[in-house]
Amino acid sequence: MDRFSVCHPITAAWEGGWADHPDDPGGKTMYGVTEGTYHGWLKSRGEPPRPVRQITKAEALEIYRDNYWAPTAGRYNLVPGVDLATYDASVNSGVSRGVKWLKAAVGSNNHADTVKAICRKRLGFMQSLAIWKTFGRGWGNRVADIEAKGVKMALEAMAVSKASRKLILKGEAESAERDEKTAKTNAGASGTAGAASGGAAAGGETIDPSTFDPTTGWMLAVAAVFALIIAVHFIAKARAAKARKAAYQREARI
Repeated sequence: MDRFSVCHPITAAWEGGWADHPDDPGGKTMYGVTEGTYHGWLKSRGEPPRPVRQITKAEALEIYRDNYWAPTAGRYNLVPGVDLATYDASVNSGVSRGVKWLKAAVGSNNHADTVKAICRKRLGFMQSLAIWKTFGRGWGNRVADIEAKGVKMALEAMAVSKASRKLILKGEAESAERDEKTAKTNAGASGTAGAASGGAAAGGETIDPSTFDPTTGWMLAVAAVFALIIAVHFIAKARAAKARKAAYQREARI
């Protein structure tokens, strides 16, 4: 079976058509291919540059196979599921990162664990980017979808029975739901602590104004900011867990 023809449509569904978002460092993009990548491909074929909006689906498919599939899943002859996780990460974040995350994740005979490890590393990297605030929700949904589909593929490749696959996928969804609830609880607690510290720093009723020390106020302000940063962290974890829960629930319907 040509695994590229199996995996690429999953990735292509997330790439979409024309895009030129001002916050996207890739700039003008069609079918997920940036104009810079398209011009480089045309140059390698001795052809003059053209606007990426004019790229055909056949050209885009050839670029994906040659530039992203061949040096990752093709080169390393990856097993089902691991190939999808590595390929999609390479398309989204670059081949060098995709291979880096693959190499950091290998080591288990359970290929489903390898898929999950790749996706964890990938998501952690994406959450560290400044543009996460703009693209984070979509990226989180994408990584969750790739993880769940990749795990399902890996279980099938390991000849896990259909009934057992369903139980494992449902178990992952339930685990993600628990993670979501825990993260929401922690976010709420951190947010409450931040608000309390902020009120104290502002000289509210928490501290007697007659005994208010500016140094104490500064420290409380720092504590408030730190608590709110922690709250934002847990909110991101809750959203990621919610996306994983939904993705695994979809794949469990087998």
